[in-house]
Amino acid sequence: MSRISICELAEWQAASRQFSLLDVRRAAVRQADAAAIPGAQWRDPEGLFTWKDQVPRDRPVILYCAQGHEISQGIAATLMVMGLDARYLIDGFTGWRAAGQATEPLATG
Repeated sequence: MSRISICELAEWQAASRQFSLLDVRRAAVRQADAAAIPGAQWRDPEGLFTWKDQVPRDRPVILYCAQGHEISQGIAATLMVMGLDARYLIDGFTGWRAAGQATEPLATG
């Protein structure tokens, strides 16, 4: 299973490397956190089979959930079977925030 560390993701962002960043936290968890990693697009993990074919294939995709456990790992595994370069963020959003990395407030609509 492919994974990426918090430091590696921060380096990718700093280097303006091309990749897709998907926030796959459950909606209630995401709302409770009220923040996201800059540049991330939220995808409902329950709807994986409705959006999986919309993930760009021309660049790596990094997924993160709350803790970096089953949700992001399972979705990364599914996308890898589809032939994508998919990785999950070790320690998820909780680890990202605890490491002092940048976050942005969720857009209110």
